[in-house]
Amino acid sequence: MTHGEAGTGMRAARLEGEVAVVTGSDSGIGQATAIAFAREGADVAITYLHDESGARRTGSEVERLGRRAFVTRLDVREPAQVAEYFATVTSTLGTPTILVNDAGIDSAGKHVKDMSLEHWDDILRTNLSGPFYCCQQFIRGLEGSDRHGTILNITSVHQEIPRAGAAGYDVSKGGLRNLTTTLALELAESNINVNNIAPGMVLTPMNQEAMDDPEVLKKQVQSIPMKRAAQPEEIAHVAVFLASAEARYIHGTTIVVDGGLMLFQGQGA
Repeated sequence: MTHGEAGTGMRAARLEGEVAVVTGSDSGIGQATAIAFAREGADVAITYLHDESGARRTGSEVERLGRRAFVTRLDVREPAQVAEYFATVTSTLGTPTILVNDAGIDSAGKHVKDMSLEHWDDILRTNLSGPFYCCQQFIRGLEGSDRHGTILNITSVHQEIPRAGAAGYDVSKGGLRNLTTTLALELAESNINVNNIAPGMVLTPMNQEAMDDPEVLKKQVQSIPMKRAAQPEEIAHVAVFLASAEARYIHGTTIVVDGGLMLFQGQGA
């Protein structure tokens, strides 16, 4: 497939010539986003922590779409490793112009009084410090360039609606939301857009139990007005739009993709 065929129909590819870093792109939202970016003309740097085979599948699909893929392990909790990673991406694919911070872990099932300090620290380092390190390297890489940049942080509806037993996840996603808005103020005149995408329930490995058991899924979607969970591709479509020239004036905001879940809060009270 040629580069020009990466778009849909006769429409020009919206991300032609871009270099995207998508963390956690071995499965779920990250994988779907990496593939959607490639379909729109971007070369993609793909990362994984444990699932190398999943990351390789993502890379193979990116290459099938006629784009370059760079696949490597990255532990976003380690700032030196993040710095080395961005330098390697730049030498391999070119300066990254799109960053999607998707790598993250859940923390459901542990109340604050029972949570170990190691677990708390791991969640915050992965979900909040990791995106901070990646944003820092991404911004530094674009300094002095005339290229436009896009940062997309994958947060969650739980940045606004916390769950009992998920303090680490809720706090880290709320913190990531505030990192986004702070960066938006700092970068407003620097030709870099910064936004959040806040999904509700998505059929990814984070919701593996619901994917494996129809009864669990049926029960869990009852609080969603649309009565279904999202597919990862539905989040990826929003990421493509926010990374495109069509969204240049969208800055410092959160796009919620939840089937109306947040509207359900307070119903029946």
